[in-house]
Amino acid sequence: MVKQDAAAGHDPAVSLTTLPSGLRIVSERMAHASTVSLGIWIGAGARDELPHEHGLAHLLEHMAFKGTARRTALEIAEEIESVGGDLNAATSVEYTCYTARVLGQDLPLAVDILADILTQPALSEEELAREKGVILQEIGAVQDTPDDLVYDRFLQAAFPEQPLGRPILGTAETVKSFTPEAIRAYLDRHYHAGNMVLAAAGAVDHDELVALAEQALAALPLQPAIAPEARTPAAYHGGEARIDGDEEQVHIVLGFPGKPFTNGMHYPLQIFSAVLGGGLSSRLFQEVRERRGLAYAVDAFHWPFSDCGVFGISAGTAPDDVGELVEVALDCLSQAARDVSEAEVARARAQMKVGLLASLESPGGKLEQMARQVLVFGRAIPREELARRLDAVSLADVRAAGEALLDGVITVAAVGPLDDLAPVTALRAMLARAA
Repeated sequence: MVKQDAAAGHDPAVSLTTLPSGLRIVSERMAHASTVSLGIWIGAGARDELPHEHGLAHLLEHMAFKGTARRTALEIAEEIESVGGDLNAATSVEYTCYTARVLGQDLPLAVDILADILTQPALSEEELAREKGVILQEIGAVQDTPDDLVYDRFLQAAFPEQPLGRPILGTAETVKSFTPEAIRAYLDRHYHAGNMVLAAAGAVDHDELVALAEQALAALPLQPAIAPEARTPAAYHGGEARIDGDEEQVHIVLGFPGKPFTNGMHYPLQIFSAVLGGGLSSRLFQEVRERRGLAYAVDAFHWPFSDCGVFGISAGTAPDDVGELVEVALDCLSQAARDVSEAEVARARAQMKVGLLASLESPGGKLEQMARQVLVFGRAIPREELARRLDAVSLADVRAAGEALLDGVITVAAVGPLDDLAPVTALRAMLARAA
């Protein structure tokens, strides 16, 4: 029997249905929309790989579009583009998604294609060999892009020897080693109905979506063929990672342990990151760029995961200015933790609300929010509840969130020309002082 869910606190504008297989289907009809954005979210990502599978979740995302039992790779592309649609996919630390965007009338085709690539991937040796080459080029591109590479090194230093600290793309060695059998083993562990959410937003009728899912996704296994290992809890350690290079700038990230998105300090930390480095009026932007001219761009961020989080400050600067930048950034952080004002909190809260509401006005933004919330919390959280959570954060909460950061071991990641002794010494001094 199909179960129409009415979970407590579920967004009343959103329809949520759970099929007997365990597959959850969530959608919101948006009256102004003529297109529909839809996708299938899987509750497994890079940190769910076994050591020998490093990079496999991302490779699988690529291989899904390289042919099925019914369609070649070219036919997949031609069918979706013949109706003006597009397909995409993404792999993150904790989930993988496959998405499409079409006119509302072409919803059946989009559901059929997404179901096809997930339930009947061909995984041919020829396509696999070709796609390995593509991913090796992608890995090389990151190595040649210091402002991307520094974030990989940052997570590796913060979470050493852990799945959470491994680059999502994998390494050249692991990617070259993958076989169709290894991919199918990963599929068997993670790609089952109870670990998936089908979501749609825009010009969509929920009953039609459910009917399409019942037909197209009937082949999904109800339970994993191979029981997945329990996700290893992450443990933030902190440390230092440096890659010397001949770039014009040094790209640097300073980090501290954050909080998971299920923790009550998540929202205060999000607001604190906005106060510190979230806009033109933020403390870092004003001090680092406007007053001192140390960087073109400087940002603060909080990345929450299911069981942990990480807080960071990032910037690119001239090699001779690294020491000053680090000192100024940490001073801004410690000062903000002590004296962040009610006006700053109000401004950051308003920025976050506008960003949230703006994302929910587009089918793509609404789609991602619904899917992730249902996957993690089992319900779509009403925007009014999200706004209330932000409003409930007090000045004391934000200060406490900032002060807690100062108790954590610092992580420093830097990519670029660090030949001069002074900035290297400054980095080490900051590490020693925070330890």
